[in-house]
Amino acid sequence: MSDSPLPPGSRIAIAGASGLIGSALTRSLTADGHEVVRLVRRAPRSKDEVQWDPEGQRIDAAGLVGCAVVVNLAGAGVASRRWTEAYKRKIRDSRVLGTATLAEAVASLDEPPRVFVNGSAIGFYGDTGERAVDESAPPGDGFLPSVCVEWEEATGAAQEAGIRTVFARTGLVVARKGGAWGKLFPLFKAGLGGRMGDGRQYWSFVSLHDEVAAIRHAIDTESLSGPMNVTAPDPLTNREITEAMGRVLHRPTLFTTPAPLLRLALGDMAGDILGSQRVLPTRLLESGFTFAFPSIEGALRAAVG
Repeated sequence: MSDSPLPPGSRIAIAGASGLIGSALTRSLTADGHEVVRLVRRAPRSKDEVQWDPEGQRIDAAGLVGCAVVVNLAGAGVASRRWTEAYKRKIRDSRVLGTATLAEAVASLDEPPRVFVNGSAIGFYGDTGERAVDESAPPGDGFLPSVCVEWEEATGAAQEAGIRTVFARTGLVVARKGGAWGKLFPLFKAGLGGRMGDGRQYWSFVSLHDEVAAIRHAIDTESLSGPMNVTAPDPLTNREITEAMGRVLHRPTLFTTPAPLLRLALGDMAGDILGSQRVLPTRLLESGFTFAFPSIEGALRAAVG
């Protein structure tokens, strides 16, 4: 249920358009006749590209003129490599500095966009154990919660300019390629999948289809601003998800990766995998959003189908 859908042919800028979510969102918007302007780090090669340097805090703001919507999904991959101190700094700077740069650019426009959708993550809540949390919960402790807090605060210039700003706190996106699941699918297909640690930690997932649909819902729904959890309504434990992977892929799930081995292999990142996040999409549901794939089996089948 949307308040004011974008008219066809609207101009929409996307930072992070080449990533898992950004590329799917670009395809969805383009298919509906919208003009997508992609923010790129290199010199633009076409009229639908705008150059920016997020960590250098530079952007060609003139390229954003006429954009009804700006979506910021840019940031170094959290699961791309081991968390050295240098890479943790890159994870933070690529999000916080890039967001501040983009927020200041849209705030400076004579006709700013109607909405600024900024990426965020359920990492905001930290380890919640078995406790279910929604958008009313405070931030957790640790590296990822602190990054998410700064990431969202970096939109300040856009909010002060009166631009409706939404923080899309995304869970684990179920997709065949890219993101965390892009690493899991090959293991499970090879029959090498299994639970991680004791398997009791909650994983809050969302299908790629519903992720894109939720962002588009946020664009269209005037009543939505501030934090919005983008997770399926029924988070499951790692053990339950492991069993569902086995059923959908018709593979055994006998292997277990002990917690000490994960910590040895992944360093600080292991805490994110072994931690529990039971996150509910209260604001999405209250605003009338309907999930196409609310169950893990549906999300998995959509990804592999």
